[in-house]
Amino acid sequence: MIADDHPVVRDGLRGIFEADEEFEVVGDAANGREAVDRAAVLQPDVVLMDLRMPEMDGVTAIRRLAERGIRARVLVLTTFDTDTDVVPAIEAGATGYLLKDSAPEELLRGARAAARGEAVLSPSVATRLIGQVRAPAQEPLSQRELDVLGLIARGASNREAAGRLFISEATVKTHVLHIFAKLGVNDRAAAVAAGFERGLLPRP
Repeated sequence: MIADDHPVVRDGLRGIFEADEEFEVVGDAANGREAVDRAAVLQPDVVLMDLRMPEMDGVTAIRRLAERGIRARVLVLTTFDTDTDVVPAIEAGATGYLLKDSAPEELLRGARAAARGEAVLSPSVATRLIGQVRAPAQEPLSQRELDVLGLIARGASNREAAGRLFISEATVKTHVLHIFAKLGVNDRAAAVAAGFERGLLPRP
């Protein structure tokens, strides 16, 4: 079964799998909620699941499938190997993770492996996953450090940050150094980028 909110993607995937006599496409879904409901009825062996869908995202849909005792293997298809949902999707129960621009042979091979219950990861996703697992546990930023990071993101200098927070400029510099150390960065731009990536700063 194919779950993706883009009709062109669904049609393309259907064409790839229906061209191989080993596969039968039993149905498709345009959002996560529909995917869960249809999988409950159709009982597919494998669900190809997009992560970015309306009404219910892919990670939530994967959890719901497990909660409802639906035994389908879930093979996640995503556009980006930098997707932050790699780990949450696997924790939710996904069997594998492939990129949408994978060659048709790789998609077919991945679906076969998923049906057997084998883990399937595209090389770039596997590399990212290993990096996330190996990353040392990060010490959280204090509230004051988050305040300073927020001001840095808005372009404030150390002096301006000190004035807004009613603390000395030297104290701001100390906070900035702690922020750099905790985020593993060397400059303000990288600190802001890491802050967005880790969800420490609200998206503009």
